[in-house]
Amino acid sequence: MTDKTTTEIILSPSPPPQPAPLFTPTPKAARRVMEFFTAQINNDHTRKAYLNATRRFAEWCDARGIAQLADVQPFHVAAFIKELQRQLSPPTVKQHLAALRMLFDWLVTGHIIEVNPAHAVRGPKYVVKKGKTPVLDADEARELLDGIEITKTVELGGVHSEQPDITGLRDRALIGVMVYTFARVNAVLQMKVRDYFVQGRRGWVRLHEKGGKEHELPCHHNLERYLDEYIAAAGIDGDPEGPLFRTTGRKTGKQQKMWQQDAYRMIQRRSAAIGLKTRIGNHTFRATGITAYLKNAGTLEHAQTMANHSSPRTTKLYDRRQDEISLDEVERIAI
Repeated sequence: MTDKTTTEIILSPSPPPQPAPLFTPTPKAARRVMEFFTAQINNDHTRKAYLNATRRFAEWCDARGIAQLADVQPFHVAAFIKELQRQLSPPTVKQHLAALRMLFDWLVTGHIIEVNPAHAVRGPKYVVKKGKTPVLDADEARELLDGIEITKTVELGGVHSEQPDITGLRDRALIGVMVYTFARVNAVLQMKVRDYFVQGRRGWVRLHEKGGKEHELPCHHNLERYLDEYIAAAGIDGDPEGPLFRTTGRKTGKQQKMWQQDAYRMIQRRSAAIGLKTRIGNHTFRATGITAYLKNAGTLEHAQTMANHSSPRTTKLYDRRQDEISLDEVERIAI
């Protein structure tokens, strides 16, 4: 994210990391840096972001004649961060600084350099009390889910009949998992067929969250129906190790696991089909579900557990109940 507007991060399988030459002056340093970007960072999104940050700093150094890693001083890092603040949003600048601090720390502990030049550099202040992710109200979310066609008319021998639309059932189930479990899109797309299971006569989902954590939740009755109907129509119940949400295979001739960009395109297509004005993305449904839950007398503590947040402060960023209060107050300006 390079500005203050909400953007959608689209991920695909990551290419091998290619650190900037500044950080790999010797074979030993190169091995240490590769270990940092592979063994130390498991999340694809974080790896890409940190690679971009370190490359940007290396280019900045190169433009100023700083060619040796040992020549990098704290005032160089401070000047780089100061310049970034004129170009990028505070969260992006803080992310760049975090990437440099972590990489330099790793090089210090690996005896590549003696001190961390980014350690004493301060980033911009940035206080967030409400997230920027677009949120749907309950009626809009219901309209989106109900607007997905789950049957199609097929003509066989001159006779028209209604059959399940597997793509529609898949899309409804995918959005349903995000809405009713507050799950991240990547956690949903990592699910295998076996990650939807019955326990105590109720459907449950197993989500694969960041850091290799597994998170299990019982299904809302609507979600249970969405998943049952999708799995039955797709005929994937006998493939427990296969991906739960997979592509149609129309372009490649083979069904494959859906990626984040596939989900994003699907959501844009479904949103446009019903004329939804709110600009939404994959993360919208996490905030939508949490807000709907809290508006219906849910507790912040339980929302935090369901969303698998480590801190209630993170959960509060998704609580948009205050938006309605603000709107009501604005309408009191009787002019």
